[in-house]
Amino acid sequence: MKNRTYHRLLPLVLVAFIIPSFFLIAGIVWAQAKTEKSKFTAVVTDSQGVETELKHVIFYWEEKVSETSFVPHELVHMPVKQGTATVNVKFDRIKQIEVKPGANDGSPVFSITLTTGKTGDFTSAVKGSFKGETEFGEVELPAGSLKKVAFK
Repeated sequence: MKNRTYHRLLPLVLVAFIIPSFFLIAGIVWAQAKTEKSKFTAVVTDSQGVETELKHVIFYWEEKVSETSFVPHELVHMPVKQGTATVNVKFDRIKQIEVKPGANDGSPVFSITLTTGKTGDFTSAVKGSFKGETEFGEVELPAGSLKKVAFK
């Protein structure tokens, strides 16, 4: 008789304790992931020659899902095209990026120099911006309007 009582209580224990605990832990992990900031710092030079030091640098772009809905992307790599391939060059491998005017379609060319000294020319895979923080507040600079990004 006692065995049947335990079988009846088991679903209640699952619903009352284990499932809410799972959602609580998942929520905490998600919140920590959202609040973690990028560890990267860069000096960005815009098309007017103004240098800005950005802390917590990310590459930001929005993906259009529908007419009224967008999905934000905050990356610590630069998505670029080399031919038909998309290459995700990680910030920790980049020494600097020089932005040059593009060919006929107007897309800029990114000349990326790695920390190893190797250099390659790429076009942007997505239209995005470099975002970061300065002493005055958050800054967003469209990647195509820059001259140079030097990572520290």
